Amino acid sequence: MTAPIDLQRRGSSAWLTLNRPEVHNAFDAGLIAALVEALDALAGDDAVRVLVLTGQGSTFSAGADLHWMRGMAKASEAENLDDSLALARLMRTLNFFPKPTIARVNGSAYGGGVGLVACCDIAIGVEGAKFSLSEVKLGLVPAVISPYVVAAIGARQARRLFQTAEVFEAPEAARIGLLHRCVPAAGLDEAVERELHWLGKGGPIAQAEAKMLALRMGGMTHQDAERIDAENARLIARLRVSPEGQEGLGAFLDKRAPRWVAA
Repeated sequence: MTAPIDLQRRGSSAWLTLNRPEVHNAFDAGLIAALVEALDALAGDDAVRVLVLTGQGSTFSAGADLHWMRGMAKASEAENLDDSLALARLMRTLNFFPKPTIARVNGSAYGGGVGLVACCDIAIGVEGAKFSLSEVKLGLVPAVISPYVVAAIGARQARRLFQTAEVFEAPEAARIGLLHRCVPAAGLDEAVERELHWLGKGGPIAQAEAKMLALRMGGMTHQDAERIDAENARLIARLRVSPEGQEGLGAFLDKRAPRWVAA
């Protein structure tokens, strides 16, 4: 079986690639566990100065894997809680990774994929990429990614996008702060290399402290994030087993409209 992630060293940077292109780099338990394991290892590697996170193929990440969602729909609330806590740990680990991080957004990102982008310090995306926080269409909410998305785009934008679940394109993602830059596909690597150039000029200890300073001044600490992640994991676990969540997940898996959508 192909490994769910691919890790390459390029000088002092580590390139971590979501490697499930056949399902548009969608999340499942294996991908989540592999990402956390890789991040934990890279955090302690003094040879790594910068982390670049990207996706294999034409999509950054489509969010939840279909088979994973089918399992969530059948699982108990306790099982869904464990599952949600694992995803929350991934987002928290990436958000507080002790080195600069760049999201090389090579294509569209939905749901949890948007969360990964929001957790990175720098996000550069291609012009054709599309984004959506689509959970309410399933009777759910973007619970465990919400602290990081709100920190990136602000509460005002989140209030709209969390509820409409609309699809928006890369220029809009840049306008609201999810992306720092939107570039043509042919210029993506050049834009990433430019960020690597500037990051290479900073002291690694100072950069780590600067990152934590920015997070702290923005009201986000690791301790608070753990508490909030636990609360949000309980919320999404409860919603997944609720009647509306079950209807939404079932409708998605059956490729039909949920009952709350007017004919």
